[in-house]
This record gives sequence, C-alpha cells and structure tokens, in this order.
Amino acid sequence: MKNLERTDKGLKAYDPWRDFFNLESFFPFENGRQSKSLPAVNISEDDKQYSVDVIAPGFKKEDFKIKVDDDVLSINAESKQESSENGNNKQYSRREYSYSSFTRTFRLPDNTKDDAISASYADGVLKLSIPKSEAQTKATKEIAIN
Repeated sequence: MKNLERTDKGLKAYDPWRDFFNLESFFPFENGRQSKSLPAVNISEDDKQYSVDVIAPGFKKEDFKIKVDDDVLSINAESKQESSENGNNKQYSRREYSYSSFTRTFRLPDNTKDDAISASYADGVLKLSIPKSEAQTKATKEIAIN
C-alpha cells in the first residue's frame, strides 16, 4: 500500500523523490516573484526618542549600512558565507553558499533629529535611537554602529 498525501485536489501518492527534487523547495516563488523574508522590526517611543529594534541574527555589525536622507531611514544588510577546503582539488557535484540580505526603509516623523540618530548591534538585534525634537532637523548621513 502506497503512502497517501492529502492535497486540495484530493489524495495523491506520496513520492519522496518527487518532493526532494521539487524546484519550488529550492527556489520559492510567489506569483512569479521570488519571496523574501524580512527581519522583524519593533518600534516604540517615549517622550524623548523613538526606538527601532531590528531582529537580524547571523549578521555582523560590519554587514549593515544605515543611512538617513530626506527623512527616510534606510537599513541595508548583506552577509555572504562560503565554505572552502584549502589544498584539496575536488570536483563538487553540489557546493552550497550562504547569502542573506535585506533592505528596510522607514519614513521618519517630522519631530525627529535626523542628525543625532545612533545605532548599536549586539546578540542579533540592531538597535536604533532616534531623538525627538521640537523643530524638525533634517540630515543626510550614514550612521555608524557602535
């Protein structure tokens, strides 16, 4: 008796080889476009500042580029990892690389001091502090991570 798998079109035979070589598992697409997963972002505020926490484990602080330009905050991250074995001349039938990237942009409120934004990265969480101001202060700059 074959294993059966329930689908929205009824029951069909389960074929582990078909499912293993399914291209959708290697290249996930939604509606003809490659789907992306973005890191979770928590935004809070108090009387003095806005706080933005970007949950991005697996990155180093050097992987991030944070810019503010015309009240738009842009957070970019890119990480590449490649495994290599030195000294061995091997022919690979499959060799895997790890590449992760994302871009998040946020329009800042009018009451922010764009020139005083600070950032830190620890334990997989990028933390941004955006001070509030009575008068709007616009800036164009790259933000260094402490």
